[in-house]
Parts: sequence; C-alpha cells; structure tokens
Amino acid sequence: MVQIQSEVSLASATGPEQKKVISRKSTLDEDVDHGAETDLHRSLSTRHLTMIALGSAIGMGLWLGSGTSLQKGGPAALVIGYVLSGTMVWAVSQSIGEMAVLYPLPSAFVQWAQIFIDPAVAFTLGWAYWIQYFITVANELQGFVTTLNFWTDKVPTPAAIIIAWAIIVFINVWAVRFFGEVEVCSSAIKFFWIIVVIISLIVISAGGSPGEGPIGFRYWNIAPFTNGFKGFLSVLPICIFAMSGSENIALVAAETSQPRTAVPKAVNSIWLRLSLFYILGSLAVTINVDPQNPDLFGNSGSNASPFVLAYKSAGLMPLAHMMNAVIMISVLSTGSISAYAGARTLMGLAHINMAPKIFGRADDDGRPWAGVLSTLIIGGGISFLNVSSSGAEVFTWFSNLTSLFVLFGWGIICLSHIRMRYAWVAQGRPLSSLAWRSRWFPFSAYWGLVWCVVLMGLEFYLSVWPLHEASSVSNFFANYVSVVAVIVIYAAAKLFYRTPFWIEGTKVDLDSMRRFYRTDTGAGRPTRDKKWRLSNMLSALVD
Repeated sequence: MVQIQSEVSLASATGPEQKKVISRKSTLDEDVDHGAETDLHRSLSTRHLTMIALGSAIGMGLWLGSGTSLQKGGPAALVIGYVLSGTMVWAVSQSIGEMAVLYPLPSAFVQWAQIFIDPAVAFTLGWAYWIQYFITVANELQGFVTTLNFWTDKVPTPAAIIIAWAIIVFINVWAVRFFGEVEVCSSAIKFFWIIVVIISLIVISAGGSPGEGPIGFRYWNIAPFTNGFKGFLSVLPICIFAMSGSENIALVAAETSQPRTAVPKAVNSIWLRLSLFYILGSLAVTINVDPQNPDLFGNSGSNASPFVLAYKSAGLMPLAHMMNAVIMISVLSTGSISAYAGARTLMGLAHINMAPKIFGRADDDGRPWAGVLSTLIIGGGISFLNVSSSGAEVFTWFSNLTSLFVLFGWGIICLSHIRMRYAWVAQGRPLSSLAWRSRWFPFSAYWGLVWCVVLMGLEFYLSVWPLHEASSVSNFFANYVSVVAVIVIYAAAKLFYRTPFWIEGTKVDLDSMRRFYRTDTGAGRPTRDKKWRLSNMLSALVD
C-alpha cells in the first residue's frame, strides 16, 4: 500500500505565533486529518456533541423564564418570541456548522472573529461571552434555590447556593469524559420529560385531569397579549436567554474526535429539536396556566415554575414533584455547561494573546484549570445577590444582561461566516473545497445578523421606556449595561490594536488555524455527503 508523509505547521497550545511541525506517516486508506491542535483532548463523540449542545439550551430559561414571560407578555407573546428565537438559532447553527468543521478551536467564535473580522472584535466578543457565561452560572444557581423552595424554605439561601455550586464544581473538575457522560444523561432526562410535558399538558387542557374540566384556549381568548407591544418586547430577552447555549456546539467541536462528521449532524438537528421543544412546550403551558396566577414565577406568590403550577392546578402533585426535580437537574446541567464554556473561552483568548497565558494551558487530562476555577468562583460569588433580592428580580436582571451579550455573540458568528465565505472566494478557492457547506448561505447568515441588530435596537427602546416603570438612568443601565460594556471594551481594544475596520479578504489567514481533512487533497471535490443534504430534515427528527 502506498505510503505518504504529511508535514504541516500547526498552531500550538501557547499561541498561533508559535508553530510546531507534526510528521505523520499513514496509508492512503487511513484518516490523516490534521491541524487545529491544542492541549485539549479529543475525547468526546458525536453523541456528546449533540446532547451537550441541546442540553445546554434547555434549562432555567424554559422551565422558569416562561413564567416571567407569560406574566409580562401573555401567551401569544411567549409563543411568538420562541418562534422568532428558533429561527435565529437555526441561522446561527448554519454558520457555526460550516466554520466549526474547518476551524474546531477552543473558543471557536472568538477565534473566528480574530481570523475573519478584526482582533478588536475578537477581544470584545471573548470577554463579553466570558462575562455572559459566569453570569449564567450565577443565574442557574439562583434557579436551584427557587426549585428547592418549592419543597422547603427551611434551607438558607446561602447554603442552597453552596450545595448547587459544589455539584457544578465536582462535574467540571472531573475528567472531560465524565463531564460529557453527565451531560448526556441529564440531556436525555430533559428530552424524555419535555415530551411527557407536552403530551400531558395537552391532555390536561382537554379536561383529562381530576383538578378541573376542559381549559382549551381560555387564557388566549382572555388576553393573548397582556401588556401590548411593550410587553411583547419584554419577553424577547428571556426567550433569547432561554435558547442561548446551542452555540456551545462550536466550543465542544474542539474536543470532538471527528468534527467533520459530528458537527454537521448536530447543527442540522439542534435547531429543529429546540424549536419543537420550545414552541410546543410554551404552547402547552400557555393553554394551562393563567398569566395572572399569583404563584407564577415573576408574580407575588411562591414564584413556582408555570409547568409545576399546571400540574398542581390539575391535581397531579406527583407530576408536579417530578417536574420540579427535572428543573433542578436542568439548572445544574446548564450551570455546569456554562462553566465548561467559560473556561474554553478563556483558553481561546489566551491562544490569541488576549488573556494571560495561564488560561491557555490544560493538564494531562485536558482540563483548563485556570479558566474553570475563575468562571466558577466569580459565577458562584455573584449568585449571592439572590440573598438580598427576590429570585424573579435577580433572574430578570441576569437574563437581560446575558441576552444582549448573546445577541452580540450570535451577530458576530453570522458576520464571521459572511467574512469567511468572502475571503475564501477572494483568495480564489472553490467553494467545493469546503469540508462542509451550508446550503442556506447567505440567507441564513444575513437573517441571523439582521435580527440580532434589530432586537438590540428594540431592547434599547425598552431600556429607555421600560414596562411599568418610569424612565431613568438607573433603569437604562440596569437593562442595557451589556451593550454599554461591549462598546467600551471594543473602543479600548480598537485603540490598542489600531487595526482597520476589518481584515481585507485577500489577507485573511485561512490556513494556520485550520483543520485539514484527507479528502482536501486532489481535485477539491465537495466533501459533503449529498445524501445527508437530501435527508437532513427528516433524520434530524429521528436521530
């Protein structure tokens, strides 16, 4: 059998400016993929990639945030908000898929921005996303307190936070493979239970419970929008926060053994599953729960999940307790994934010399200790804001902060994809030589980018003229401080790097941080499986 030798320059774990040469001898029949190597281990499979990305987006935002959204905007606003968010997740996933196959890097979209747009944008995105991750850790810890209070209020809030924080720490400091298995198990529980929820709530609404007769669309008929257009706008940040996390697939790709096969399969199924779960789940809860229920999360009572209240009102307390247990598992899972993602974001920043070098190192088991501990310690610390404020107030504040960071991140991901395609063509490379191509480009990328800009503008309006509150400087900064932070960080980074608005297409470095695949050699034929192109929508439903 013919032997070949491949010598390539790779970006090392300490930064792209330091190169190392790896020589590999293999047969033509063997997989000789190479490139995009770091200290992280490629110990996760397609199963881990898909389940982690899905699981990270099903957490407190759906189970608890739907209550706040229902109370502020009404049933129609909640469902429409998730429909819009679902289309944006689809658009972002398409952009991620194409770039993550070629560039499976530790902080993914941060490093993509550095390659295709501008170092100042990458610096801003990286630190903004890291802030978003540790805020999400804090928010999920707060969610643990809320779910625990459904059973007992005897446990002091600080003690409950410490218990949840210790569990998340344990999951993240164990081996990466253990983290992956924990997330697969918790995601499987969420998927099974949300199917149970959708079916059971439809049965309850039709009158199949001992608690009350048929409900139908009673609450939709009374008030589909409880606070008009402004109420609808107030729902959007919570919907965006709820569906955020699906982009973590880009981070996990760096620790996947076969990103070329794993990433396309994941991105083509994630958006569809999330949309179905969120849209059907929100529809099921809106036909069963009164937006004016005082015990609803965000109202004046016990601040319970709307899903728990639906079972409680129906006289199905065993299901209410099971629902609350699943919510507790969900918030711990999402908190764990956020700590994981925050550590990888810091690692990627260190690799492009935008964070201290210590964050760029991992131990022999592939754990970036400095990033993990920093994210967990800061996230755990700010979670204690819940001690002196109500859970719903803290949740609303945190979700507003993180949703704007997420919109900025989603927009930059779509813009990076647009710039990558532009640079690829500008340098005379055929699109058929891409390892995987999104069939929806450029529509998907522009759809995601435009909606991110529009929603950030609408949130500016809501921050200046908030719902049920007078306009004030304090209210504005409380709701829009994320965007202010992004502008300040970007301006400082631009002054430091003194680079053009963006890198010219012909000067974009398309290869130094790229992963090369065996079939890249030769005539540059498409490497995408055409059968997958024709059947991806159907297989996404059954895989």
